[in-house]
Amino acid sequence: MFEKILIANRGEIALRVIRACREMGIRSVAVHSTADSDAMHVRMADETVCIGPPPGNQSYLSIPAIVSACEITGADAIHPGYGFLSENANFVQIVEDHDIAFIGPTAEHIRMMGDKITAKETMKALGVPCVPGSDGGVPDLETARKVAAEIGYPVIIKATAGGGGRGMKLAKTAKDLDTAFQTARSEAKSAFGNDEVYIEKYLGAPRHIEIQVFGDGKGNAVHLGERDCSLQRRHQKVFEEAPGPAIDAETRARIGKTCADAVASIDYIGAGTIEFLYENGEFYFIEMNTRLQVEHPVTEAIFGVDLVREQIRVAEGLPLSFTQAELALNGHAIEVRINAEKLPNFAPCPGKITAFHAPGGLGVRMDSALYDGYSIPPYYDSLIGKLIVHGRDRQEALARLARALGELIVDGVDTTVPLFHALLQEPDIQSGNYDIHWLERWLESNLNT
Repeated sequence: MFEKILIANRGEIALRVIRACREMGIRSVAVHSTADSDAMHVRMADETVCIGPPPGNQSYLSIPAIVSACEITGADAIHPGYGFLSENANFVQIVEDHDIAFIGPTAEHIRMMGDKITAKETMKALGVPCVPGSDGGVPDLETARKVAAEIGYPVIIKATAGGGGRGMKLAKTAKDLDTAFQTARSEAKSAFGNDEVYIEKYLGAPRHIEIQVFGDGKGNAVHLGERDCSLQRRHQKVFEEAPGPAIDAETRARIGKTCADAVASIDYIGAGTIEFLYENGEFYFIEMNTRLQVEHPVTEAIFGVDLVREQIRVAEGLPLSFTQAELALNGHAIEVRINAEKLPNFAPCPGKITAFHAPGGLGVRMDSALYDGYSIPPYYDSLIGKLIVHGRDRQEALARLARALGELIVDGVDTTVPLFHALLQEPDIQSGNYDIHWLERWLESNLNT
């Protein structure tokens, strides 16, 4: 059993891991930048270590600082949370070389899934359905034209090392391809230091469906259903729900088994999420995230499991605490991501919280590191809370979300709460009839962004 876990993260996810540690009787270590000295995760942890100034590359992304913090405190394991170093294979390797356990997948699996071309080739070989596209990177414009003609327009050009919508360009026709290809390569080089791109068929109105998988590293794995994350702005998720409104039980079982079998066959360990575009009854693999997702609470709500606790258990070498047959879906859950941003332009809005009240009641969970008097620093992501609701069915969950949003108080800064109040009035949201383009179309019409 681990005796002490260092959390290499901040904010609500650091608090989430600290809570799991406390329930398991494991001591926790919080690391923090000088800007986060008064943060809630620092207050809640058993021990704290300041690892540098506010810029991420001098603190939360500093591998030497984090490893040193482990050595100073005697932590025998690191939980990376999400973001920062959570999918950095080099970090995992260094941690393991220092005889510190990493609570997550192996460096090999992170490398395998971190490169989108390798990930696609791997998943295709494992029987996971993929979007029609180029076989690997596309080195030049002449090759791009040939590949696009074979796939058929529209096509999308994506950075191999991409994420967050950067290095991603759409070519609706052959006339668009040259500019889209060159722009995608230029953005990829600037953002990731790697200008390699690949080409895929562009799907017109798909949903974004992701499958939660969990492996023990010994050839055993399960799936915990799907989440629908189609409501996105600039490729960033804002509203997630489980189960997906468009997925029936038979489809869920089929794609879930495909994903669980795939990760079991490579001895994957820990939590992972396999993301798909879903259109006309077909799944198309996008990528695999080799970490805990921001939206993991909706899966926890409908299956009644603690995914962080399970991450810690399998990292200790223990078997999964549940079988596939024991995982029974119960009800419906929705999560909305609440950011400190000013509408309608979604400009970051750091500042001092003058009043904070989290909603409560049956089926309501608020994951946040806010408190009265806390000053949100300007250096990090604008996510300040996740409001999760659970109901017996989707309609009850929607009603509970509306009620909980009405109870939530965050004074002192602007937030995206008004966006969710407005969305809940929309018939398409009430019925679950939306795709990955719906929110941006709605924003253009309603908020003039």
